[in-house]
Amino acid sequence: MGKTELYLTVILFNIFFVLFLVAVMIYIRKYKQRKIEHINEIQLKNEIHQKELLATQLEIQQATMQQIGRELHDNIGQKLTLASLYTQQLLYENKVTTESERIEQVSQIINQSLQDLRSLSKTLTDDNINQKDIIKLIQEEVDIASVIKKCKIHFEYNFKCLDLDFVHKNVLLRITQEFIQNSIKHSQCKNIFIRLNTTEENLWELKINDDGIGFDIDKILSNGIGLTNMKNRTAIIGAEFNLESNENAGTLIEIKLKKRP
Repeated sequence: MGKTELYLTVILFNIFFVLFLVAVMIYIRKYKQRKIEHINEIQLKNEIHQKELLATQLEIQQATMQQIGRELHDNIGQKLTLASLYTQQLLYENKVTTESERIEQVSQIINQSLQDLRSLSKTLTDDNINQKDIIKLIQEEVDIASVIKKCKIHFEYNFKCLDLDFVHKNVLLRITQEFIQNSIKHSQCKNIFIRLNTTEENLWELKINDDGIGFDIDKILSNGIGLTNMKNRTAIIGAEFNLESNENAGTLIEIKLKKRP
C-alpha cells in the first residue's frame, strides 16, 4: 500500500469517525429532547388531571350545598312556617291570655329563625351568587363580619362593573370569606383591607391583608385546610396565588387572573 492510499485511508477513517461522533451526539440530543418533551407531557397531563379533580370536587361540593339548601327550605323551612302559623293562631284565638306574651316571644323567635333559614338556603342554592355582582357579594360579607366589631374591614375597588361568571364569583367570595374568618379568629388584627381591582394585564386581582400577628407559613401550608382550599380554588380557574406572612407584620394573600392574549 502506497503512502497516498494510506493517507486516504486515514482521512476516510477520521471522516467516518467524526460522522459517527456527530451521529451519536445528534442521537443523544434528540433522545434528551424527547425525554424532556415526554416529562413535560406527563406534567401537563398531571396538571390537567389535577384541575379536573379540583373542578369535580367543586361541582360535588356545589351540588351537595344545593341539596342541603333545598332540604332546609323544603323540609325544615316548612315545619318552621307551620309552627309560626300555630303560634299566630293561638294569639288570634286568645285562648291562653295569660301566656300571650310568651307565645308572642316564641312566634318572634320562630319567624327570625325562619328568616335566617331562608337566607342560608338562598346562599347554599347559589341563587345569591348568580343574582348579585361580586361587589355586592363581598360587601355583604364585610357588613356581616363587621357586626362582630372585632376589627375594622375596609373594602376598595377601582371599577363600576365587573362581569364575572358563577365560578369566578364563587372563588373570590369563598376566599374572601375564608380570609376574614381566619383573621378574626386567629390574627388578633385591628384592620382587614380588601382590594379588588382590574389592570391592563389582569382581568382582576384580589389583595387581602390584615395587621395581625402573622404566622409561620411552612407550618400553616402543611396543616392549614383553609389555605389549601384557597390554593385549590385559585388553581381551578388558572389564577396565580401568593401568600405572605411575617411575625407581628400581618398576613397578605394576592390572587391574580391574567387576561387572555
